[in-house]
Order: sequence, then C-alpha cells, then structure tokens
Amino acid sequence: MDAGFVEIRDAETSEVDVLEDVMRRASLVWEEYRDDLLAHPDVIDVPLRDIEDGNVRVATGLLRVLGFSSLVAGRREGAAELDGLFVDPAFMRRGIGRALVHDARVLARSRGCRRIEVTANPRAVEFYVKMGFVDDGVEQTQFGQGLRMHADVT
Repeated sequence: MDAGFVEIRDAETSEVDVLEDVMRRASLVWEEYRDDLLAHPDVIDVPLRDIEDGNVRVATGLLRVLGFSSLVAGRREGAAELDGLFVDPAFMRRGIGRALVHDARVLARSRGCRRIEVTANPRAVEFYVKMGFVDDGVEQTQFGQGLRMHADVT
C-alpha cells in the first residue's frame, strides 16, 4: 500500500482509543524512548478537544486507521504547530507521513497561517528535512532534546 490509496479526513471522537493505540505503537518503535514512554503512559494522549476542534486528521486505508496528525495553534502569530504525527508501524515508509504533512500544510494555509512549526525527535529530523522543514535550534522536551523546525506553507 502506498499513500495513493489513503484517504485523509477529520478524526472522530469515537476514534480516540484507536488513535492513542497508533500513537503508542509508533512511539514504542524506537528503543531509546521505550523505557521513558512505558514509565509515563500518560504522555500517550489525543485530547478529545483537539478532535472536536477539527485539529486531528486521520489517514485511512484498508478499512483501518494508518496514521494521524494534529495541527494546533502555533506559539506565534501566523504559525500552526504540528503537535503530533504518527504512522502505524506496519505502514511506515509508505508515504503516509508525507501525505499527512501535505494535508497539514493545506489545513494551515486554510487557517491563514504562513508556516508550520514542529519539535522533531532526533529520529524524525531527516523526514522533516525531506518535507522542507528547516532547523530553528534545539529544544528540551520531557524525554530529551528535540529539534525545533519550521516549514513555510505559502
């Protein structure tokens, strides 16, 4: 399966458990984060409010959720924050993340934003660079350092 067979739509509140399961499994793929995530299961959270506000978009195919993104108000005016991007491990490296980033750009533009910002974990930096994001510096997160990045959407 590739992203050509993926539909992206707004998430539904009834899908919160499925989305959190995708988030958990995608996050646990990386051994260096596994112990911290297992010790803090509360970080696996898709807020219902974000779904209700239309901030969470779901990639579906083969009658299942393949991944999702969450795009919320940014830290600065004119920016949106890519607060989450997760792909089911069984479907990673098939263009689903790319499709979700493209969708996030369209959504950000429709909201009048000029750029998307993200704090990328070190494992995701190469992906975001390929998506056109550029380095804004290092930022401390709950589980270590991340790279603050942005991409223009105009």
